[in-house]
Amino acid sequence: MTQLSEAAARYHKIIESDPYRDMAWADALRQKMADHGLVVATRPVCPVLRPHFLSARQYASLTKASESLMTSIHRIKQMALATPALQARMELLPAEKMLASIDPGYSYLSVASLLETYVNNGSLRFMEYVADAPLGIAYGEVLANLFLETAPVKEFKKKHTLTKLPGAKALLNALLKAYKSFGGKKHPNIAIVELKQPFQTTETAEYQLLAETFRKQGYPTEVVNLDQIEYKNGVLRRGDYTIDLVYRCVKVQEFLIRYDLTHPLVRAYKDRAICMVNSFRAEIARKKAVFDLLTDDAIVGSFPAAERKVLRDSIPWTRVVGATTTVYQNQQVDLVDFIQRHRQTLVLRPNDDHADQPEYRGWETDDTGWERAVRTALRNPYVVQERTEPSVSTFPVYQFGSLEFKPLRVDVHPHSLIGKVHGCSSWISPVESNRFSTLHGIAPTFVIEGK
Repeated sequence: MTQLSEAAARYHKIIESDPYRDMAWADALRQKMADHGLVVATRPVCPVLRPHFLSARQYASLTKASESLMTSIHRIKQMALATPALQARMELLPAEKMLASIDPGYSYLSVASLLETYVNNGSLRFMEYVADAPLGIAYGEVLANLFLETAPVKEFKKKHTLTKLPGAKALLNALLKAYKSFGGKKHPNIAIVELKQPFQTTETAEYQLLAETFRKQGYPTEVVNLDQIEYKNGVLRRGDYTIDLVYRCVKVQEFLIRYDLTHPLVRAYKDRAICMVNSFRAEIARKKAVFDLLTDDAIVGSFPAAERKVLRDSIPWTRVVGATTTVYQNQQVDLVDFIQRHRQTLVLRPNDDHADQPEYRGWETDDTGWERAVRTALRNPYVVQERTEPSVSTFPVYQFGSLEFKPLRVDVHPHSLIGKVHGCSSWISPVESNRFSTLHGIAPTFVIEGK
């Protein structure tokens, strides 16, 4: 057994022992989650009773590789800003290109972002770059504090050291650094700007937790919906609340579906009446097609050797689907023919997360279904990507009054703040990800060491 599997087994043994078998501690934990706003649609945001553990070596490797990859993505963004052909290759919409052309007033192409990562023993596989506000920073921090208060974790810590990871304060520091680089001189009023979904009547709990943390640090902060703001006389405001610094929690595509480029947020941004994090430029590399560029030697051949090694070792081969030829393992191939003949090792994914198109996993699809999937991918913006085995770990789950142990997929999301990793969140889901389940959520993450 590895260090982590031994630690998980010991934790499971503790919660099955007599002092904890009645699950009163689990009921108390769930009540505390509810008290802290960690319940969404009657379900706790954490569906499991064990934290996710990373070894010190894993976290160090994750940090080093993530920061290297973020540097490569930054290079790609700079190249795309100067090269319309690369923007076209990533299939940016005209409005996205226009927004990306606006200078945000600071040099950082991304202030806060994350990487979706599978961590398997000594290997890392980055599955996606997410240019949006990293979800999970506040949830993970509060969950870590709540778990540390439970009796099983206190017992577990007698033989293991658990280290908490940075949270909302690190995010606030990144926002303020961007604001200072922007030229902000005053003590800023912060707006966490979201787009409420249909029938959503309250602000997102994660954003409320962030606002509470920012206010405790002395910075006025409000969670603001896009429909509530106006821009007059060079000032962006929500009612009487004036806004200096915007933390944008709205994806560009979501924004463009509902609004046009005359929206108050865009006008204030163009006039530099506000500092906005992330800027609209951050989403140049939001689409999955960025991995096409990062796995193309013709694009990254001039990158430093250390960065190219991370790209080779950690990113699945990816191409934008089209009737073209490309290179796979140093061989020239017809892309469509290659996709059709290698169904078992490939997945077809919409280029944009919010496209109304399904994902097709070749190993779960028969030949006829795969042919239809390829035709769909040729008509719509899709990428083809090599299959990657997910990270799976066993977690205790408390459902319907009983304790069970279930294998669950674990996505680790390192939080990149101005190019440096400050903590990560761990997202849990069923191994069979295409079926509905209540076992979707976040687990607190700790770096673990033996005493």
